[in-house]
This record gives sequence, C-alpha cells and structure tokens, in this order.
Amino acid sequence: MGKRKGKALKKNHVFDESESPETLNAPHSFVIHRGLPFPNITYLTMDFRRMMEPFTASALRERRNNKIKDFINLSGVFHVSHMVIFNKSVNQLSFKVARLPKGPTLNFKIHQFTLARDVLSSMRKQYFNDTAFKHAPLVILNNFTGEGNHLKLMASTFQNLFPTINLATVNLSTIKRCVLFSYNSVTNLIDMRHFAVSVVPVGLNRSVKKVILGKVPNLSKCEDIADFIEQSGNVSESEYEDDENNEVVLPQTLNSRGNLENNKSAIRLHEIGPRLTIELVKIQNDLMAGEVLYHSTIVKTEEELAEIKKAREEKKRIKELRKKVQNENVAKKEMEKSEHKKRSMKRDPHHVNEEEYVDNDADYYREEVGEEPDEELFHTSHIAGGRKRAFVPKHMKQKETKRRKLENTTQQDRKKFNKSGDKDHKNSSEPKDGKKFGGKSNKNTDQSNTKKVKKTKVKKSKGKKKSHRNKNK
Repeated sequence: MGKRKGKALKKNHVFDESESPETLNAPHSFVIHRGLPFPNITYLTMDFRRMMEPFTASALRERRNNKIKDFINLSGVFHVSHMVIFNKSVNQLSFKVARLPKGPTLNFKIHQFTLARDVLSSMRKQYFNDTAFKHAPLVILNNFTGEGNHLKLMASTFQNLFPTINLATVNLSTIKRCVLFSYNSVTNLIDMRHFAVSVVPVGLNRSVKKVILGKVPNLSKCEDIADFIEQSGNVSESEYEDDENNEVVLPQTLNSRGNLENNKSAIRLHEIGPRLTIELVKIQNDLMAGEVLYHSTIVKTEEELAEIKKAREEKKRIKELRKKVQNENVAKKEMEKSEHKKRSMKRDPHHVNEEEYVDNDADYYREEVGEEPDEELFHTSHIAGGRKRAFVPKHMKQKETKRRKLENTTQQDRKKFNKSGDKDHKNSSEPKDGKKFGGKSNKNTDQSNTKKVKKTKVKKSKGKKKSHRNKNK
C-alpha cells in the first residue's frame, strides 16, 4: 500500500448523548485565562481545572485569537453552566466567575495565590491520591452570613460551581476531596483552600494499624507476631487521633481498610492546593456586561443609576434596529440575485434546462454532422425516444464545436496546400527553395546559398567605397 499524503488530522470526538442524567445535569465549567502575559497564570489555570474535576474541560486548548464568544458558543453543546476567567491587566490580577448563558458575573481581585506544587513541597508529609479526582469535591462555606444580597449571591455561586449532594443517597467512599471558602467580614477577603480527605480507624496502636492498612511490618527481630504487637514503641497513637473533634462514627462501611459501619474513625485533611485569597469588587447583571448590581468602592445615586439604565436601553434599541435593517438588506439582496438569475436565463437563447433536456443519438448526429445517419448506425433509433444521451453543459458543448471547426479548417488548408504544391512541381523543372522529394528541404544547399548572398553584398559595398575615393582624387 502507498503512503498517505498530507498530515493526519485528529477527529473531534462526538458528544455522547447517552450519558446518565446525573452527569448531564451536573454543572460543567470552562476555566481559561486572558489578558497580558504572566509567568504563573497558566499554572494557576491548570491547578484550578484540576480542582474542578471531573466536570470541567481539563484539556481545553486556548489560542491568542480565541475570544470569549467562541467559548460561549460551545457552551451549549457541552452543557457548560459556568465560566471561570483569570485576567491579567496592568494594575492587577482578576478572577471572574460567570453564569452561562446570561449571567450574572462576579468580579474578584486576587490578593495572593499559591500554586499546588508549592503547597505540596512545603508539606512535611506529602499526600496525593489520583483516584480522588474521579469524583467532585465537597463544598464547605464558612461565615457567609450577614447583611447584603451580595453575600447570598456569592455563596450560591460558589455552591453551584460543584454538583449538589443528596445526604440520603450519597456514598461516603466517593467524598475524597473538599473545597473550603471562608469569608472574613472585617477585611472582606475570601480564603479558598483545597484538601484531600482520608479516613483512618481509631483505637488501635501503631503496629496493629500497620497490619490492618496492609503495610508489611519488619518481623526480623521478632519471634512471633505477638512480639511485634506488644512492643512498647508502637503503643503511642498519631497526633491526629489525640483530638476527639476529628473522631466520628461512620454510618456506612467505606472502601478503605478498617473503616467499618458504626465504628469510630478519624478524618484527616491534607492540603493539596492551590490557595487563593480574593476580594469581591463588582457584580454585573449580564454576561461580562450589563447593570452593576454591587460595587465595593463606587456608590452611585438613584438619578445616576436611572440615567445609566436609560442610556443602556437606548443603546440596546439602536443595536436591535441596526440588526433588523441588516437582515432586511440581506434578504433583499438575495431576492434581487434570484430575479437577476431568472432574467438572464430567459435572455439566453442557448440556455437549456437539464430537466427538460431529452435527446437521442440520431438527433445529436444530425445536429453536429449535418447529415442523415445510416440506418444500421443506430439500431435502437426505431425505439420510441431512442437511447438518451447524457446532458452536456453549454460551455463544454461550445468547446467541442470549436475544436471540431478548427480540425476541419486545418484539414481543408492541408488539402489546398498539397494541390498548390503539385501544380508548382509540374510547371517548374527544379524544386523551389531547395526542396526535393515531396517538399523536404536540403540544409546544405540552403546554407551555401545564404553564404553566397552575403559574399556578393560585401563585394559590392567595397567597390562603392573605391569609386568614391577615385572621384576625390
């Protein structure tokens, strides 16, 4: 087999509509970054996508020429409900959360952030579990109580970023991560943290716990397993189990070892990053635009708000009117184009409609040759209609007729030339221009004749010069 030419193109995966209703109804998200180039904004975007898994586009590729409208147009196909945008401007790094397709949009200012790799490197005991990202995290909201509708809108937005949990039917083995949003009413800052959750059985010494958790102990210095369990160095428990607030009674049996139903277990949190410290700046009614519902620094009077609202409505009305006029102009041009096409078809006498074009071989022969065909040439001509020929377009038909006319003229010219050549040959005893044997020219004779003519011309010119000198003498 020959090699395939060209580059291999990756096929776009078709959206699977046979997914369960739980996954379809779950909130999906796009996480992108915009604005000026910044060294760590790409890593921060990837860490936030990792935190939002599995209901986010983790392998989303962005380009410089992509606009926000491009992602909004794709959001309906992939059931995307939220868009998170990290934007770098000259003054600050901002963080936007928009509800698709019609808003609202919350604008935050990022005061501090720490990447996931820096958080893990600062931990004494690093904990990381890839299976924890197969399920959505648990959302914890702290201190989002107080006066103002902006706090309620913030709390509902953070909560709706992740799928809801039904306490009656939830499987506790799937809760392996949690995201904490803590609001400080004094500084108006929001701290966001990302943790991995692990559950460990309580009431066991360290040696027994190693055996239960599947860790193979070193029994080289022990004669029996009882010696390993009764060692005095393994009696102390971990620092997490000293606090009774971490201990809970499990209502279900978990997949991890030693965590049985109605038994006590300790819950441990391991921070895996990223960290964000943000502040709410502005809330807009529409998607990245619209009326400002809340602003942290600018406060406007009712008269100013009424003027802004009036100007916005006027701008919207003008935009709709312009769009309506454009649609009417497009429809008018299409109609004029179709009418012009119909008029041109009527004016053209050679125009033939493909549907009405019916012809047989005998008529085609009469039209092109100009003679009646032989009876035996088209034996199916006695059948009604004859054998239908394929439709030949007008431009191809003209090319064929031109080619045939040109061939006919060349044949006629050749016949005339042959006849004139025969007459000249009969009248003259010697061939003209050194041609012999049917019009073929002899190259040697032609060259000798040209040399003689050149010599005679040179001699004549010399004689003239001499005569002029004699006259002067």
